[in-house]
Amino acid sequence: MKLVERMPRLQSCQAAHGLSDEQKEFQKMAFDFAAHEMSPHMAEWDEKEIFPVETMRKAAQLGFGGIYVQPEVGGSGLSRLDTSVIFEALSTGCVSTTAYISIHNMCNWMIDTFGNTEQREKFCPELCTMDKFASYCLTEPGSGSDAASLLTTAKLEGHHYILNGSKAFISGGGDTDVYIVMCRTGGKGPKGISCVVVEKDTPGLSFGKKEKKVGWNSQPTRAVILEDCHVPVTNRLGQEGQGFNIAMRGLNGGRINIASCSLGAAHACVQLARDHLLVRKQFGEALSNNQFLQFKLAEMATKLVASRLLLREAAVALQESRSDAVSLCSMAKLFVTDECFNICNQALQMHGGYGYLKDYAVQQFVRDIRVHQILEGTNEVMRMIIARSLLSESG
Repeated sequence: MKLVERMPRLQSCQAAHGLSDEQKEFQKMAFDFAAHEMSPHMAEWDEKEIFPVETMRKAAQLGFGGIYVQPEVGGSGLSRLDTSVIFEALSTGCVSTTAYISIHNMCNWMIDTFGNTEQREKFCPELCTMDKFASYCLTEPGSGSDAASLLTTAKLEGHHYILNGSKAFISGGGDTDVYIVMCRTGGKGPKGISCVVVEKDTPGLSFGKKEKKVGWNSQPTRAVILEDCHVPVTNRLGQEGQGFNIAMRGLNGGRINIASCSLGAAHACVQLARDHLLVRKQFGEALSNNQFLQFKLAEMATKLVASRLLLREAAVALQESRSDAVSLCSMAKLFVTDECFNICNQALQMHGGYGYLKDYAVQQFVRDIRVHQILEGTNEVMRMIIARSLLSESG
């Protein structure tokens, strides 16, 4: 409740600037949900490693299970900009849970976009209501940034693919129902990769131990293990050899989504830092009277707004399929996740020793968004993508 109530007092960081009335309504709905349904439980979900299924299903009732999925299969049919606004607002209540919701949305969108009518009608409605949950399976123990070198194989036998291999660091792994798996149906390199949907009860599908993580503790992370796993050919999305393109298309949106989660954390931390400066006294006066800390707060607020503007520009470019969309998505992911982590870390510093206590939310925001600089393509890979785009222009 406090985050929503305090929003109007932070005029310089207002997230609603430049949005349509409809988008402001989406935003308010998401802020309200974050304040009432997520924020009060954020610390408990983290400490007890609770996957808040029922809360997420409540979010799905607001249309947040398939935000940019088409309405004919149960989605909300909103834009990438709408989605970014919603994920930023939700993340003020719990970054970890919102980040999982963003991955679920990406998987749902992939089926909606690349699946045939039968596949869309089979999977999307239950994903949109979050009666079922989805996981994205690209990363392997030996292929993280170099995704095109993945080794999981899919051998065609009659009307089934026989999958063998393993996937690492899978969000929701073991607790979710639908796995979007990138596997090798052909030769080496990206053109040999296909995409199949593996359902949870498929024989040969198993899971590793639940990983112990620094943050993101409200969502389980496990290895996904495929041993002679029989998957019907009818569960393949798109054509053979199209999988790498599907994976990368998904990740462009995923980078916008995860950067939006970082933005929400920074949005919350600027407010937490400001409130702490107003109430905490040192050397006989409030910290808010210290000009050094005033300047730091001003820098944090400026970087927050700059991050938001870049991210929303990238979201619009992706929605419009512009030629600069991939580069802008990479720039947004790089800049926003780096700068927002710095904002949250500075907010923790402003709290002094209190910031290091789990009674204070700022430390959880720091822990939860640190991984955003690694996943959906590391920020080093983002630099590679941006540089290649710039260098190709000169040719």
